[in-house]
Amino acid sequence: MENRTDINDFDRLYHDYRQRYIRFARTYVRDTATAEDIVMDSLMYYWENRSALPHQTNIPAYVLTIVKNRCINHLRREQKREEVERLISEHEAWELSVRISTLEACNPEQLFSEEIQAIIQKTLDSLSEQSRRIFIRSKYEYRSHREIADDLGLSIKSIEYHITKTLKLLRQALKDYFPALLVLLGT
Repeated sequence: MENRTDINDFDRLYHDYRQRYIRFARTYVRDTATAEDIVMDSLMYYWENRSALPHQTNIPAYVLTIVKNRCINHLRREQKREEVERLISEHEAWELSVRISTLEACNPEQLFSEEIQAIIQKTLDSLSEQSRRIFIRSKYEYRSHREIADDLGLSIKSIEYHITKTLKLLRQALKDYFPALLVLLGT
């Protein structure tokens, strides 16, 4: 059971020093609510551990030491938090810089052309060997229908059929890119 003298001594300490401790803490932590919390925690720590203190302990100085140490801990946490925020901010700034650089280096025409080329290649790969050869000779080697027909021993109508069929498949595959398709295929 607590001694009545302990409670009276604590009341006197609380009333005589609480505001002084708060002013002391506030000069370092720069926030009244935080200073009040630190002082209350320090006073509670003292109360809970008072029985372990030697009788000759200067209690106001002891509590002020607790306040001081808790202020230091608070400021170190603040310092660490600010350091982490700075690192995060630097990382975000670096990431933003990379995105800007990447975007500045981006050539939409090249990307667009590469996408179209990939779709065209995939479509050509899905064709029969004969349709693919005819289309490549017509559109990439710039050979006439007559030349292709003569090389493959087919009629011009057969060459036109294969090219028309391939163009129809390409138009379907590239419907989102149709204006660029006309430029690439020269149709």
